[in-house]
Amino acid sequence: MNAPVLRPETLCQVGFVVHDVAATARKYAEAFGFPVPPIIETPGFDKARTTVNGEPSEATAKLAFFQTGQLVIELIQPDETPSVWRDFLETNGEGVHHIAFRVADTKAAEAGLAGQGFPTLQQGLFVDGSGMYTYLDTAPQLGVMIELLETFRKS
Repeated sequence: MNAPVLRPETLCQVGFVVHDVAATARKYAEAFGFPVPPIIETPGFDKARTTVNGEPSEATAKLAFFQTGQLVIELIQPDETPSVWRDFLETNGEGVHHIAFRVADTKAAEAGLAGQGFPTLQQGLFVDGSGMYTYLDTAPQLGVMIELLETFRKS
């Protein structure tokens, strides 16, 4: 039996797509007693190198992150450009978009998961360029999208 591509101890995030990230962040902060996190805006293609279905994309989003120990809660407000976030919001409304796992090698994880029938839908660099994210089409089989998060090693 092959070793699993994703390990339980690398689960690190649950992401929610929302209409208004600032309003939702305030509600979460009030409900859970967290401080309201800053809102981060993702850059366009020139900086993020975002691809959607393998094609370059200018898709951007406003993000808020709640650090809760091992698990991060991410709120995502997509712009109007086609993306996995926009597709989810238009199809499902607000809700759980993905669960994320830390990986050391995105390409290897992508290949292993593609072999299980999970193709890549969207990919891009972190806002600060320190790593990359990859969304895989796992919702039909798992009920939720999987995100891979790789932090680049500093040379």
